[in-house]
Amino acid sequence: MTSGEARVIRRQWWAWAIVVLVVAAAVAPLVHTWLTNPDDQRLVDLDVYRTGGQMLLEGRPVYDYVTPAPQLLPFTYPPIAAMLAVLLAGMSWETAQWVWTAGIFVALAVTVGFSFRRLLERQDLRKYAPWLFALLMVVCTYLMPIRDQVRFGQVDILLVALCLADCVAKRPWWPRGFLIGLATAVKLTPGVFLIYLLVTRQWRTFFMASFAAAVLTLLPFAVIPQDAVDFWFSALLDPERLGANAATTNQSIRGMLIRLYLPQEWLTSLIWLVIVAVVGWHGFRGARDAYQAGDSLTAVALVGLMAVLLSPVAWIHHLAWVVVVIAAIVGDGRDPVRLRVAAGVWLYYVVPVPWWGVSLIAAQIPGVSLVLGKIVQNGFGLGAVALVWLLVSWLPKRRQIA
Repeated sequence: MTSGEARVIRRQWWAWAIVVLVVAAAVAPLVHTWLTNPDDQRLVDLDVYRTGGQMLLEGRPVYDYVTPAPQLLPFTYPPIAAMLAVLLAGMSWETAQWVWTAGIFVALAVTVGFSFRRLLERQDLRKYAPWLFALLMVVCTYLMPIRDQVRFGQVDILLVALCLADCVAKRPWWPRGFLIGLATAVKLTPGVFLIYLLVTRQWRTFFMASFAAAVLTLLPFAVIPQDAVDFWFSALLDPERLGANAATTNQSIRGMLIRLYLPQEWLTSLIWLVIVAVVGWHGFRGARDAYQAGDSLTAVALVGLMAVLLSPVAWIHHLAWVVVVIAAIVGDGRDPVRLRVAAGVWLYYVVPVPWWGVSLIAAQIPGVSLVLGKIVQNGFGLGAVALVWLLVSWLPKRRQIA
């Protein structure tokens, strides 16, 4: 190593240390807002996780309890998640809040690092990488799905980081596929990555992910058998445990259809199945094509969107995958058209579009409120459908043009 290279490395270390302080200062208002919220409104999903672990420590049924009023939220995750949540139950509530919030930003840093790697590793930008990373961290933090991670103390960004790292890490130190298996065992919806591994014929990774998911799913039957039975044969079959499926925050395809309030429930289900089949075929085909073209990041972004759109229930914070989508659009940052499109997607998911739809409906403007309000109310879900088209059809053509 030359003396010049040594000086560059030392400057980079100082720069990264400053970056941590800059990011912490920039996100402090958001963290302060939600960690000083009234106690019964603060990090309500973290309270669910922690109480699930507490039920195990006390030997009480995990799936019978709800958190205190006014939330009254049940534990909705597989039993392995409750076993892992014992670690949170061992902490005080105040400590758990800070540890979990810090973990959200660590997971976001991992997601940003892997997602924007092509941009950050560009030769002509390398010396600015720390400052560029800081900017990306801040702008991604203020996306509404990421803000909601902090607001509710959600686990989604951790699952994004696990699946993303498993798919795009160049030389993972873990068996590739293990992290997808872990994420699937904890929250089921990452199981769409098993389909992705199948259609792209990544057999070794598929078998490792399936093995890890199976072991972590079966383990509770040996350790907490009654809770395992309660989840798989009762709690899992009740979609209302997740909350009101027709609520604005449910931006899945099914959630959007339910809000149409069609007279026959079977008709809603039939339409849902048809649309899911079409969107799923389009999305997984696009992910396969992207993988075969050497663009694993776009493939992951598409599969992440499938996890949101195809799920019966997908809250706004499940759209944490939009970080990966934006990075896939940005690429190495050399195409100004792609940069403008990425900026537009970022802005769209920063503002509370679905809630504007609710306000429009409430305004009751004749001939406008109901139709336009419903469209805007479903804005994030419809946006996700548009992003599938953009990644599958527009992005490859844009690459060729550029």
